[in-house]
Amino acid sequence: MSDAVIELSSVWKIFGSNASTAMEAVRARNLSKADVLREFNCVVGIADVSFSVDKGEIFCVMGLSGSGKSTLVRHLNRLIEPTAGEITVLGQDMISLNDADLREVRAKRIGMVFQHMALLPHRTVRDNVAFPLQVRGEPKSRRWEISQQCLDRVDLTGYEDRFPRELSGGMQQRVGLARALASDPDVLLMDEPFSALDPLIRRQLQDQFMTLSAELGKTTVFITHDLDEAIRIGNRIAIMKDGRIVQIGTPEDIVTRPADDYVRDFVEGISKLKLVFAHSIMVPIDEYVPSRPIDLDKSPRAHHGTDLDHLIDIAITTEHVTVITGDDGDDIGIVDRATLLKGIQGGKA
Repeated sequence: MSDAVIELSSVWKIFGSNASTAMEAVRARNLSKADVLREFNCVVGIADVSFSVDKGEIFCVMGLSGSGKSTLVRHLNRLIEPTAGEITVLGQDMISLNDADLREVRAKRIGMVFQHMALLPHRTVRDNVAFPLQVRGEPKSRRWEISQQCLDRVDLTGYEDRFPRELSGGMQQRVGLARALASDPDVLLMDEPFSALDPLIRRQLQDQFMTLSAELGKTTVFITHDLDEAIRIGNRIAIMKDGRIVQIGTPEDIVTRPADDYVRDFVEGISKLKLVFAHSIMVPIDEYVPSRPIDLDKSPRAHHGTDLDHLIDIAITTEHVTVITGDDGDDIGIVDRATLLKGIQGGKA
């Protein structure tokens, strides 16, 4: 049985008064984005997007401005209606939901954090966090209890009675995150939540978010234009261009095996030391041909999940090759200095 919490199949969004006609033409004639604009005066927002997100996964979607990433995430809670395709979230066909059921899902099961939080300026921090619960009709005592728990989680204890104007940008983002957590959603949608912040504050909030994610096990779709952020946060990354997904993979996949020149340009300046692991660069032990006699009994061992940075540290301390072990402790591969250098250059040779 699939563990997927979110599933998209061939989802399209075409903006414009002739969207339906344009969609038919795209299917019949395989038109490009430029063709659709020229012939129908319509804009292709997302094109034939398919992917799934597993329970507890942080799935990052990244791309340049105009790539379609924010349009995509708004389809998951149907803030934007698709032109074609299928969207399933938490086992529910989102497209078929009526207005009442859709409001129920948004209120209780899907939380969203935007880049600009739009906190209610006349409400205190506590009341901003409690607002989704007020909409649901929860009693005041319960609202305040939950909002306090959420504020504690994002390190805003003591700021409950402040107003948004009294908080820094980073603190306002924490209020927004606490508000999204207050309804205890199964799914979090985060649309560039940290992009407007200074680098140091952004990193602090990334750390806090990753800690919360691990603790609460929320399934998250995280939108960003920053590859460093996507690599740092995401279990998997989808890279978008012109409304299409160009590549989906782990950070290691994206960095070491870019699908095309577009992705290759993105990852060119990314350090591989924390992203490439022993299992990707090792030579299987039964295929390794040493340049000179070696004694594996004297060689250090490293788990197959050890990253390049640690493998380099090991190599510095010994003249021997490093033996890579599997989860059961058996020797499965070899990393020598030549293999290590190839890994630093570009992952698996």
